[in-house]
Amino acid sequence: MSKRARGGVSAIYEEFSWNTEGPANGLSGERLADATIALIRELAGVRKVCDLGCGNGYLAGRLAGLGYQVTGVDASQSGIALAQGNNRGVRFLQSTIGPDLAGKLGETDYDLIVSSDVIEHLYRPGELLEVAYSLAKPGGQLVITTPYHGYLKNLALSLFDKWDAHFTALSDGAHIKFFSVETLSTLVTSHDFKIEQFRFFGRFPYLWKNMICHARKPA
Repeated sequence: MSKRARGGVSAIYEEFSWNTEGPANGLSGERLADATIALIRELAGVRKVCDLGCGNGYLAGRLAGLGYQVTGVDASQSGIALAQGNNRGVRFLQSTIGPDLAGKLGETDYDLIVSSDVIEHLYRPGELLEVAYSLAKPGGQLVITTPYHGYLKNLALSLFDKWDAHFTALSDGAHIKFFSVETLSTLVTSHDFKIEQFRFFGRFPYLWKNMICHARKPA
């Protein structure tokens, strides 16, 4: 059995190397972070934040710069090294996203769990929701971003013969889950979060690039 198979749902990130600073996906990633932060700043009662799959710490660092108390978690050694080097005062932990994470952090009272463009990489994405639920305080909030998929977008991909380019099947570490509003809602609510809202980012209506799901743990 391979190391990835033994290592659980997030083990792939142990092999993912970060060698650049700044947002993933360049300007598009920066704008997605802008949209995510704009939503977070509207949420009342958020002070303590856990960023699951923080990568090189770009989003965590920006949130910390706005005064939030942020903990970033990622399995990539190189990602955490970049994050720690560029974001003094932010707590970072190298770890996979699994059931032992709460014990490693020693905290389960986060006001907000955020995870940006991580869930689409996971073999069992429900584990991210399980971990988020265990870390959020009663009434705590959840913000997840992931690429948007829907009927019109999928139809456009077919009409313009963009399936191979879009699904990047030959790329290491590429997306393996492709969520619509309905399937992401089902996943989130099946883990006892209540959906508060969806927002969309990039391109045109129903051809959106990403969606941002905001949900809440019952008080």
